[in-house]
Amino acid sequence: MAAYSGIDTFDGAQWTVAELSSAKRGRRVSVVLPALDEERTIADVIASILPLTTDAGFGLVDELVVVDSGSCDSTREVARAAGARVVGVEEIFPDGGAQLAPRPGKGETLWRSLAATSGDIVAFVDTDLRDPSPGFVPGVVGPLLVSRRPVLVKGYYRRPLVGEGSVDPFGGGRVNELVAKPLLASFVPELAELRQPLAGEYAVRRDFAEAVPFAAEYGVEIGLVLDAVRLHGPEGIAQVDLGSREHRHRSLQSLAHTSRHVIETFARRRGLPVAEEILAPDRPPMREVRAPGAGPVAPPCRPPGNVATG
Repeated sequence: MAAYSGIDTFDGAQWTVAELSSAKRGRRVSVVLPALDEERTIADVIASILPLTTDAGFGLVDELVVVDSGSCDSTREVARAAGARVVGVEEIFPDGGAQLAPRPGKGETLWRSLAATSGDIVAFVDTDLRDPSPGFVPGVVGPLLVSRRPVLVKGYYRRPLVGEGSVDPFGGGRVNELVAKPLLASFVPELAELRQPLAGEYAVRRDFAEAVPFAAEYGVEIGLVLDAVRLHGPEGIAQVDLGSREHRHRSLQSLAHTSRHVIETFARRRGLPVAEEILAPDRPPMREVRAPGAGPVAPPCRPPGNVATG
C-alpha cells in the first residue's frame, strides 16, 4: 500500500480471490452492469465476472445483475444468454407513478440498481469494455472487505486511446483529465491524489450509497466522490490500480456534453451558481424512497445520437 495521503491506494492484484472471499464474513457482494445498447461487448464483460459467482470463484460475487436503461438493440437477450440476471429500469418501482417514472441516464440506472440488488457491497462495472479484466471486481471490492476505512473505492488504470491506425497509450479518459481532476485539485485539494474520479469501475458500501442522493446522467460519479469526502473525509475513499482499460471512445461533442454534467454536479455539491442547469434534479437517498402506486412506465428507445448512459 502506498504511503498514507488521506486516500489509501492499493494494487488490485495484492489479494487472491480466495482471500477476499474469506474476508467477506457473511457479507454479500452484488455486481451491477449498467447497460444501454451494448450488445457487442456485454457478453464478454459478463464472462469476465460470472466465474466469481461459482465455487471455483470462491463465491466472491453473490449476484450479478444487468440493469438496462432502455436498449433498442439485443442487449437484454445477449446478457441473459451470457448468464446474467437482467432487469429493465421500468421494472424497478413499477407502481411508483410519475414521480418514480424512469429517466434517461447513467445516474438513474445506478440509483435504481440499489433497489434491484441486495449486497452489502455493490460494485459497478461499465459494459462497453473491450477485453475486460477478471481482476476488476476483486480489485474494487477488496479494500471494502479488508478495511473498515473506505466507503467508496475507485478503480484507476492506464487508458489507451485507440484511433485509426494509431494508439496513444495514455490518451483516454479525457473528461477525467481535463475537467474532473482540475476541479478537484482547485477546489477540493484533499482529493488531488484521486487519479480517476470518473472511473466506471468502483464499489460502494450499501449503507453509504443509500444515504446519499444520486446525480443525474454523467454527474453520478463526481457526485458520489464529493458526498463520500463530505460525509467521511478523504479516508472514506480508496483507489485501486486495475492495470489497463480499453473501451469505446466518444466524439468531442459527446464528451463536451458529459463535461457539462460533471461541472453542473460539482457546482451543485459545492453550492456554486450555474447559469443554466441541464440536469434533472438529484434522485433522493434510496433509504428515503417508498414505492406508492401507478402502473409501469417503460423508457422510450433513445433517438440516434442521444447518449444516455456511459
